[in-house]
Amino acid sequence: MWETTTMSMIPVLWLALVIFMIISSWKVYTKAGKPGWACIIPIYNIIVMLEIAEKPIWWIVLLFIPIANLVASILIAISIAEHFGQGAGFGIGLAFIPIVFYPVLAFGSATYVGAESWVPPAAPVEPPSEQPPAQQ
Repeated sequence: MWETTTMSMIPVLWLALVIFMIISSWKVYTKAGKPGWACIIPIYNIIVMLEIAEKPIWWIVLLFIPIANLVASILIAISIAEHFGQGAGFGIGLAFIPIVFYPVLAFGSATYVGAESWVPPAAPVEPPSEQPPAQQ
């Protein structure tokens, strides 16, 4: 009896997870100024994600090539994280653990800043040393 109840709960939990990820993606799309419904349309959702990441549209071809799709997915995820003011580590999280990082991006305080506004963290700059002027 317990086994049949547990087995019947798996599809329900899976469906709840899928709905949660759709809601998270929808929120990320709307934060980026794109239509939220785009996340549920196959292929078009990839095109919109490439627009959010500001990658060329031809990158969709890379997503269908084995091995290249892994590299492209990671680069797209890092770019999305950077466009939301996050770092490359957060982008790696988006690529490998999306079930955790997309909801954080969607429901957290991150806002879409785009490529123009995002500035990578700079290395600390040492002030110039005071040197006496050269004598002639």
